[in-house]
Amino acid sequence: MKNIKFVVKVNRGGAHVPQYVLRMDRLPIQTTTNRKLALVMGRLTAEDAVKSMQNSHCTPELVSVRVSA
Repeated sequence: MKNIKFVVKVNRGGAHVPQYVLRMDRLPIQTTTNRKLALVMGRLTAEDAVKSMQNSHCTPELVSVRVSA
């Protein structure tokens, strides 16, 4: 059975490489360019991360990922 989880993709103004949320326990939120290291979370937690990042200079976006249970 496969579950759908989410990662938060972050596009910063001039950067060509997309970044993903690595950790959320500190401000500012830590990011990584390696998608495999990105924090896989539920939809509500991912939406909270997006809301907290909307006031910064980056554009957050939810990306769905299928994870085997």
